[in-house]
Amino acid sequence: MTGLFLSVDEFTPDRLSPVLGGTVRSVGIERIGTGQIGLCYRLTLAGDDVPSTLVAKLPASDEATRRMLAGAYRGEARFYSDIASSVAVRTPACYHVALGADGEFTLLLEDAAPARPGDQLSGCDPDEAHDAVRNLAGLHGPRWCDPGLHELDWLTPTDGAQARLLAELYGQAIEASFEGLGDIVAAGDRDTLRACADVTEAWALARTRRFALLHGDYRLDNLLFPPGGEAGVVAVDWQTLTVGLPARDLSYFIGTGLSIPARREHEKALLATYHRALLCHGVDGYGLRECWDDYRFAMLQGPLVSVFGYAYGTRTERGDRMFAAMLARSCAAIRDLDSLTVVAQNVGRRHG
Repeated sequence: MTGLFLSVDEFTPDRLSPVLGGTVRSVGIERIGTGQIGLCYRLTLAGDDVPSTLVAKLPASDEATRRMLAGAYRGEARFYSDIASSVAVRTPACYHVALGADGEFTLLLEDAAPARPGDQLSGCDPDEAHDAVRNLAGLHGPRWCDPGLHELDWLTPTDGAQARLLAELYGQAIEASFEGLGDIVAAGDRDTLRACADVTEAWALARTRRFALLHGDYRLDNLLFPPGGEAGVVAVDWQTLTVGLPARDLSYFIGTGLSIPARREHEKALLATYHRALLCHGVDGYGLRECWDDYRFAMLQGPLVSVFGYAYGTRTERGDRMFAAMLARSCAAIRDLDSLTVVAQNVGRRHG
């Protein structure tokens, strides 16, 4: 790929015009986002045959951080260049994508404003959740069990060595989360999290017969909702794209994105909405009962991602409260759904 922009200072009319295929006469630049894993800017353009605004994404300015996150940057760039056109999930249109060898990348994306991001801390309402799971089926369904996904060397499923390392790091991250969050994590949730850690290695390697593209962090903060309550949610932030059991995205979204009472009331209806959407995308031989069983099994995804997000992310007051809420919600779901028993039956171990 060519056309890399290595700093915000390079967003000039002369550089932008050829990559956008029009004439840019002036550029206004506004920093947006928190910049924890990369830099985001809103560009306001004047010219001919170019968008009036767009969002530009660049890697972190620190060289060591760029190297550490090179795989995540590569995944998002390759999603837009190689994958997005083959699936039906709503994402921002991509005007330009470029990828370098050492963690450099450039994305010029459609500006989704005035769409608003969801709020992981407060959760979403049922209508928003139904819209989100229909959109998620648009990622999973079109390339459901597509063997071509296993031929992409940059997009590989978890292997045995990765699963062992994941389980080891997960146990450490759980204890670090307990220490950092303190009494915010209830005693029952601590027991649930440790039980999840005990089966993580086997769980990560199980149920490989069904696979699809996974967003990996499909949650409210990574979704943009149209104003006024209309349908048409858009998914962003594709740095965690991988291949695996499709229900992991679904369980993670529902288990962490709705309040515990709302999830209990609406989860079966949400499963039905997701399943119907899969059928519309051509998935066959996958019944609603099997989908429900995968959903219960995959609920361990919620605490896994939440714990790693807390333990290895940048600490903030809102972040602490958000991850605590995600852990409480997903642990309650695991107990409500008896997910650990489903996992034990699958991997040959039993947990209470």
